[in-house]
Amino acid sequence: MKNYHIITFGCQMNKSDSERVSKFLEESGLKESSASEADLIIVNACSVRQSAIDRIRGKINNVKKEKGKPVTVITGCLLEKDKKEMQKLFDHVLKIEELPNWPLPILEKRKGERFTVKPKRCGPSAYIPIMTGCENFCTYCVVPYTRGKITSRPSKEIIDEAKEAIERNHKEIWLLGQNVNAYNGDMSFPDLLKEVNKIKGDFWIRFTSSHPKDLSDELIDAIKKCGKVTKYLNLPIQSGDNEILKKMNRPYTTEDYRALVEKIRGEIPDITLSTDIIVGFPGETEKHFRNTVNLFNEISFDMAYIARYSPRPQTAAYSLKETVSESEKKRREKLLEELLKESNMEKNKNYKGKEVRVLVMKRTKKGFLMGKTEKYKNVLFKGKDELVGHFTKVRINECTSWGLKGKVVKK
Repeated sequence: MKNYHIITFGCQMNKSDSERVSKFLEESGLKESSASEADLIIVNACSVRQSAIDRIRGKINNVKKEKGKPVTVITGCLLEKDKKEMQKLFDHVLKIEELPNWPLPILEKRKGERFTVKPKRCGPSAYIPIMTGCENFCTYCVVPYTRGKITSRPSKEIIDEAKEAIERNHKEIWLLGQNVNAYNGDMSFPDLLKEVNKIKGDFWIRFTSSHPKDLSDELIDAIKKCGKVTKYLNLPIQSGDNEILKKMNRPYTTEDYRALVEKIRGEIPDITLSTDIIVGFPGETEKHFRNTVNLFNEISFDMAYIARYSPRPQTAAYSLKETVSESEKKRREKLLEELLKESNMEKNKNYKGKEVRVLVMKRTKKGFLMGKTEKYKNVLFKGKDELVGHFTKVRINECTSWGLKGKVVKK
């Protein structure tokens, strides 16, 4: 084997794992290539939704048709049921946590677990896992079964990795965990934020994901006072109805959530909030859904990641009878998306004529540069490739529901 290609599905944690796989392969003598030229194809998978598993099946079949017979590996977040199915499609089904000891002849063997492998980073963002696993057992979620119990990395290891990323000119540090608020290393998560904030350099700090039950006053204070921590927070609600939240095993009420949002906005008035919502959970009636709509309108999120409920094996909700048709799930999803679209348009209008600092992420297929503001707003503008990976000032002259457009402010 000479060349490899990695296909990544899922969240930022999977992206971070793929960076470590890439570095490990290159230290073993392989070179990254396109899928059509690769001798080794690795799929970093996600079992969170059935749709992702279906896409993996289609993707690997297409790759085999185009390439012939490369060595194929699947790893990542995989339920036991999905592992058994994938054994029929892939040459190897390997655990990501055992990366240094993968049984491929071409690879060097070394002791340790995946975090001892340094990542091959691409782009301006450095994704740094601070913990893995989850013990909340939300009834719809596979993470406790694919990632296991909470394991937190030592703070020094995290801080050193962040320092190295900044020295390599990365401009954004993402601290990752299935529930970063539950980080239980040798210091609290708010204290970890403060330590990363002390690192010298011009960069932003972001983190995901946060569970409302664990978002403390200390964390709110750290976000408020740490200058490098962006004033953007993803705070999943999942449903706006208390009965559905209880069925989901989400240990808070909508009243608790509203009070928490009020507290956050009281301390950090200019913060932007995003959330996660599942529509069509078993037993969700129109009345339940309307409660979600009402909360959605009341809180006025800056962004929402809306998903249709997908039953997954091993989860508690898998045994529940589905009561919402797929067409009705799509209707509810679309309704929330339309509300978000209207709300975003009104908020984005406030940016028109203003100058914003943008971290330039990439060039799009249509030829624009795309970047993110500190508040995680998308910005499109014309500019030179040399701006990618750097901060620049952009004057906003056009607003859409999903982002901003503007021109680079000449120095």
